[in-house]
Amino acid sequence: MQSKPTVVLTSHVHPPVYDYLREHAQVIMPAWPDPLSEKELHAALHKATAVMVFMHDRVDEDWLNHAPYLKLVAGALKGYDNIDVQSCTEKGIYVSIVNDLLTLPTAELTVGLMISLGRCINMGDKLVRSGGFVGWRPRFFGKGIANTTVGLLGFGAIGKAIAKRLTGFDCRLLCWDQMQLSEPDAAQYNIRQTSFEDLLGQSDWIISCLPLTEQTQHIINSQTLKLIRSDAMLINPSRGSVVDEAAVADALEMGLLGGYAADVFEMEDWARSDRPGHIETQLLQSPDRTVLTPHLGSAVDSVRQQIEMEAAINIVDFLHGQPPRGRINELKQTADQHLPG
Repeated sequence: MQSKPTVVLTSHVHPPVYDYLREHAQVIMPAWPDPLSEKELHAALHKATAVMVFMHDRVDEDWLNHAPYLKLVAGALKGYDNIDVQSCTEKGIYVSIVNDLLTLPTAELTVGLMISLGRCINMGDKLVRSGGFVGWRPRFFGKGIANTTVGLLGFGAIGKAIAKRLTGFDCRLLCWDQMQLSEPDAAQYNIRQTSFEDLLGQSDWIISCLPLTEQTQHIINSQTLKLIRSDAMLINPSRGSVVDEAAVADALEMGLLGGYAADVFEMEDWARSDRPGHIETQLLQSPDRTVLTPHLGSAVDSVRQQIEMEAAINIVDFLHGQPPRGRINELKQTADQHLPG
């Protein structure tokens, strides 16, 4: 009897996903909540036909050299900055990703970051827990969303989802995007397109909805921060390196920026060879003017399970002789040459 192929999960997944994969393969999975250690990963990769990877993984040539039998890297993710697709293709390895399941929860979190930052929720919570609340006092006066101007840097799927969720807040919406805003979109979202400089200067809230490219890296920097109003709030749910964290920390310290909320950080951006190894210390030391969350954009239980299951389906498709439906690369060899056997 032929043994089942080995599938490695670099992080823990929901039980239904694990059980589904166990029906088709031998599965190696770490205990919750930590990923496989480097030693465990290298040992597991040596046996692997397919691997499910996550945002914390860096799939580069060195990583792939530990996986001589690997035929599929299945990302439980939509963005794949952390996967060297070219090296995978050269080694005859498929790369697959999942459908866009992250947009809506990311948009929800963005609105949550706005409210948390603007209404001083973290500071208020800290006061109550410390025993310092003895009744109403005239403190923690923050910034609301109603009757303010919200500027969206980028108006793709996430930008539109955020705009949709802000329609009930009675705010004015601006956007900046390299693509021309269509009249139907302008009407549907009640939004006006403007220049980058105009958006920075007019907005009470500035939200980055940009992907990380050579053009967008540090688009918010010491020079562009000078265009922003000193009481404006900057929100980053997109990619850490769109923002120069050191410049933002300096602006907060000098009173040139009202506040900063982020769910993503420069240290996460594997595509950068010069990425910092930690979050800017000044940001961590400014709790009264920042809200920082640990990449929670898709951290809705049902969403994460759906993401994992789509990645698992890509793996099972492949194990059953089909090219994974979520593949983003094509191989010169036929699919049959890449099936386990």
